[in-house]
Amino acid sequence: MAGRLFAAPESVALECAAGRVLADEIRADRDFPALARSVRDGFAVRAQDLPGTLRIIGEVRAGDRFEGTVAAGEAVEIMTGAPVPSGADAVVMVEHVTRGADGSVTTDRAAGPGQFINPQGCEARAGESLLSPGKRLGFADVALLAAVGKNAVAVCPKPRVALLATGDEIVRVNETPREHQIRNSNAYSLAAQVTRAGGVPVILPVARDRYEDTLGLVERGLEADLLLISGGVSAGKYDIVERVLADLGAEFFFDRVLIQPGQPLVFGRAHNRFFFGLPGNPVSTMVTFELFARAALELLGGQFCSDLPFLLARLTRDFRHKTGLTRFLPATLAWSGPEPQLTPVAWSGSGDVPALTRANAFLVADADRAEWKAGHLMPVLLK
Repeated sequence: MAGRLFAAPESVALECAAGRVLADEIRADRDFPALARSVRDGFAVRAQDLPGTLRIIGEVRAGDRFEGTVAAGEAVEIMTGAPVPSGADAVVMVEHVTRGADGSVTTDRAAGPGQFINPQGCEARAGESLLSPGKRLGFADVALLAAVGKNAVAVCPKPRVALLATGDEIVRVNETPREHQIRNSNAYSLAAQVTRAGGVPVILPVARDRYEDTLGLVERGLEADLLLISGGVSAGKYDIVERVLADLGAEFFFDRVLIQPGQPLVFGRAHNRFFFGLPGNPVSTMVTFELFARAALELLGGQFCSDLPFLLARLTRDFRHKTGLTRFLPATLAWSGPEPQLTPVAWSGSGDVPALTRANAFLVADADRAEWKAGHLMPVLLK
């Protein structure tokens, strides 16, 4: 999947970096923290002087420095985040002291060296690698980029993903379909999934179930970085997508997977571009994108690895299915207690988009197991 990994990076402003894939290594430009600092409001002291009564010789707050040195029997009032004065090696919390009218402070607590102090460089050392190329940037990464002085950052270009729906039954979204027709929902659900995965969707006209029409649009789609075709990959008389791809010299890596929904799934390469032939039923299209095409898109976009967000949840009721295929079925996941609770959503098959809108996850039913009882743990794929 190295088609886009060698594309020239582009620079984006820091405020636009979230969700993009980092192209360059990021190193610390100094120690973090640059000086030892207090992690509590209190008093900077010498640990060996505690417990006892100490004379307050000044104060230091975040953004300032205390120029003197803490000597025996002395303390400096210090605020959270402030640099620790020279001579001090511990901080005693303000809640654990009593102030005297004579400018002293008393505590009956002992302290060890380093108490409530973050040493210089404990978070990162100058020159240390902090972020590696191929990471999709989240809000914490953006904070780190700001901390090291990056007001712009080099990122991988977003892959262009061509979306081609096929079928004589499909009409445009703004048309009124006849009884035997459906609107083109697949192109728009895929566009949303592509955008979420870091790509730029390019919606092509619907390919009719005619060879020349499909051929021309597939060739257009292969000009993008990745081509996603929905429909036309089953074994029906008018399912001509695989024949068109074969005539274009395609190399097929697989053309079926043992899952439901989504069993007829084609993956291959033609004209030095990767493509997926996704099944045409809407839920099948969405599921197979998440399981297969999303990873390909993220890798083409420079991401170092792609993970599926699985977790375990306890069933709220009994569940059965027919063995033989791994099934990804709509469900609701709720955190109403110490463990997530999983409830299957009633649905009418892989064309039932309303059922999927009522779900926030897919339960994953193992191909070799037929039954789960309420309270059993079951794998879940987040939606």
